[in-house]
Amino acid sequence: MLPLLTTAAAAQEAMGLDEKINQKFAELTGPFVSFIFAPIPGTSFPWIVMWLVVAASVFTIYFALVQARFFGHAISLVKGDYSDPNDAGEVSHFQALATALSGTVGLGNIAGVAVAVGIGGPGATFWMILAGLLGMASKFTECTLGVKYRNEYEDGTVSGGPMYYMSKGFKELGLPGGGFLAILFSIFCILGALGGGNMFQANQAHQQIAGITGDYPGWITGLVFAIIVFLVIVGGLKSIARVTEKVVPFMGVLYVLTALVILIMNADMIGWAFGQIFAGAFTGLGVAGGMVGALIQGFKRAAFSNEAGVGSAAIAHSAVRTKEPITEGFVSLLEPFIDTVVICTMTALVIIITQQLIIDPETGNYMLNEAGTAIATVDGNSGVSLTSAAFGSAFSFFPYILAVAVILFAFSTMISWSYYGLKAWTYLFGEGHAKELAFKVIFCIFVVIGAAANLGPVIDFSDAAIFAMAVVNVFALYFLMKKVREELASYSARLKSGEIRKFEH
Repeated sequence: MLPLLTTAAAAQEAMGLDEKINQKFAELTGPFVSFIFAPIPGTSFPWIVMWLVVAASVFTIYFALVQARFFGHAISLVKGDYSDPNDAGEVSHFQALATALSGTVGLGNIAGVAVAVGIGGPGATFWMILAGLLGMASKFTECTLGVKYRNEYEDGTVSGGPMYYMSKGFKELGLPGGGFLAILFSIFCILGALGGGNMFQANQAHQQIAGITGDYPGWITGLVFAIIVFLVIVGGLKSIARVTEKVVPFMGVLYVLTALVILIMNADMIGWAFGQIFAGAFTGLGVAGGMVGALIQGFKRAAFSNEAGVGSAAIAHSAVRTKEPITEGFVSLLEPFIDTVVICTMTALVIIITQQLIIDPETGNYMLNEAGTAIATVDGNSGVSLTSAAFGSAFSFFPYILAVAVILFAFSTMISWSYYGLKAWTYLFGEGHAKELAFKVIFCIFVVIGAAANLGPVIDFSDAAIFAMAVVNVFALYFLMKKVREELASYSARLKSGEIRKFEH
């Protein structure tokens, strides 16, 4: 009997540690989060969301719908039709896309969509799709610049991303302040890597695992993840790319097929679901906040999911093997499309169809409704549990498939963001094995912290840190976008004339 009492006491003490970590974390990050998500005066619309939406719209117009005009060419590039293995860089177009996708196709697609639909209603999906389509132009702009201004070293490795195109690009244009912006971005990138790219992932993965196995201290999940992540990231980008090019297609196909099975089973309701999405986008369908609430939640979750304008993906894309910077801009177009337009939409459809969301007349919020009975109010803390309930309503074993997808999503996102954070770290403190190892150890410690903390403060800090990167990045993109247009005009003319041809492998 004594061992049982000892075990129970230890478990109680460990759960107390979780609570202490959570409380301290919330105290430290509260002011930062409040500033980033402050609403535009006189409205409830966060200024940071408007910042990203306006930028994506500007780039879409400035580059004359580049996301539509070069979509097919982007697919050809990913297939390797134009790839020369002798070009400078560390990874192929496909590996760069897989690495960047593994950083964006994550729990934002699962938990984030559930939060958006739960708070903003089905109409939030419409605004998510629109934000994804516009965001393709933002991603194109930043990833082209990432390759154009990257550093190439004698050992074959490269370093690139917003901090490099800020410092080098501004200097080329004769503009002051590029170095300051680069330092500021690097600080936010490290915070984003430790927050949205790390703690949020570990947190939601723990919730999913604990929901199946039973509750237990979060630090245990965090410790297991930390060890596995460290074993991968200690090998550098090529090690990360080898893992992500296998994990990303597998987890993407697993998740999409699972969603497709549910949608096919409910094929007669797909038209109704899209009707709910379009009606809710402009009327709100009774949700508190109406159309504005749906718009805010849709744009906010899309931005967190695909990270267009944030600048993070430009770090991964900068390592590609190519002598034409614009080609990686084309490849990066596919990211928001796959992440938001395809995967997020499928998640939303599954939730809308299977959960039959109804409105609580007292609060105006949506409620889950299984077999005609409201079982839980949907709020910002529902996270992955709502999506799990949606998948489980079709087949009882589907939450286990979702659990595998969640673990893979979390793992792949963490290893990609470790690279983003590392490049920001080395920009600030210099290259070198010891400096890189120090960051990797710190990153893995934060995996444990994220799994132990509650979702509320973790998701708030995650959003704030990543959106703070976007403040600096988008500001720089406005000054540098004319350099991208020069690259686009040159490449388009040479592609049309036949000077650029498919590479004979």
